[in-house]
Amino acid sequence: MSRLDLAGKLGILADAAKYDASCASSGATKRDSKGGKGIGSTTGSGICHAYTPDGRCISLLKILLANACIFDCHYCINRKSSNTRRARFTAREVVDLTLDFYRRNYIEGLFLSSGIIQSPDYTMEQIVEVARSLRQDHHFRGYIHLKTIPDADPALIHAAGVHADRVSINVELPTRDGLTRLAPEKSEPRIEGAMDGMKTAILDGKDARKRYRHAPRFAPSGQSTQMIVGADAATDRDIVGRASGLYQRFSLKRVYYSAFSPIPDASAVLPLKRPPLMREHRLYQSDWLMRFYGFAPTEVQAAADDSGMLPLDIDPKLAWALKFRDAFPVDVNRAPREMLLRVPGLGTRAVKNILAARRHRSLTLADLGRMTTSITKLRPFLIAADWRPVALADREDLSALVKPKSVQLELF
Repeated sequence: MSRLDLAGKLGILADAAKYDASCASSGATKRDSKGGKGIGSTTGSGICHAYTPDGRCISLLKILLANACIFDCHYCINRKSSNTRRARFTAREVVDLTLDFYRRNYIEGLFLSSGIIQSPDYTMEQIVEVARSLRQDHHFRGYIHLKTIPDADPALIHAAGVHADRVSINVELPTRDGLTRLAPEKSEPRIEGAMDGMKTAILDGKDARKRYRHAPRFAPSGQSTQMIVGADAATDRDIVGRASGLYQRFSLKRVYYSAFSPIPDASAVLPLKRPPLMREHRLYQSDWLMRFYGFAPTEVQAAADDSGMLPLDIDPKLAWALKFRDAFPVDVNRAPREMLLRVPGLGTRAVKNILAARRHRSLTLADLGRMTTSITKLRPFLIAADWRPVALADREDLSALVKPKSVQLELF
């Protein structure tokens, strides 16, 4: 194979990183270089495929250190047996690229992952060295997100949290059976052990900051994880339950979902067709219901059909409302916040506005129309000062009336 220049490596390793979805930076600690020392800054608004409050789109340099790997996970394009062109950065090259891209105003931070080269410990050493050099040698104050390797020495994983804003430890697949079948070299107990160790270190870091003013920050944006959807037989009900357990046990900031994408020279144990992109979207919506709308995991799971899958043509909140129509209609002038959040079509901002407005007057259907994007979905599920859905709420064809008319097109 011919020797690759830096641009050639970047083309290969940036493309190989596209399968990592967990690169948002919500909750990053604010840092800047106003004092004249250091380079870069962070905001708490989110980096990589996100917009700041002032409308700017900001992004990360999202790359792999190497796309070679000693493991042979069936679903991974970078697996040992994959027939793909390989490339590898040195730690110094990643540092120089990050600084160069930042100075050109291309990026505001770094997302770094890697295939496993030589050994988990060796790879983790190289990843940590990138972050250490940026922070200590170049006083880089931008955002850094490191994807860690659960099989590496715990001290190395801890070192990643010392220099990074956020760390990720991927659970890979929703079920232990799926992990055993498709990634036999990986172990669920080892993965969860690493996540538990990171949780403990983050809590210890927060406690130290309370006790000692100048204690160093440790992974201030917390930890996240990612699981592949559609590579095994796990249902949406299984995935929702798994995500809920991860949030509760490891205090995760986010669980990301990545729809399985067929890869060249795929293993015979993998499905021939990828799942609909809408399935990934519905799982993110269900995740939102648990995190911001007060839904219990069992309630979100109840929105699934008999096969355990969430409907693709309607969102999980509407699916839940249609299944539990006895909970509606909800009186917008009297109902508590938790019930208003269950009304299809009402988001957190609309509910906040309703609670504020109804302190001064009784709200009508027209008032609600001004607070939401569409009143059509709302009408069967609520009572207003001038509206009560007597016959509408009991119609057998209610599902057809409130379903969206448009259908998301597939990209492939």
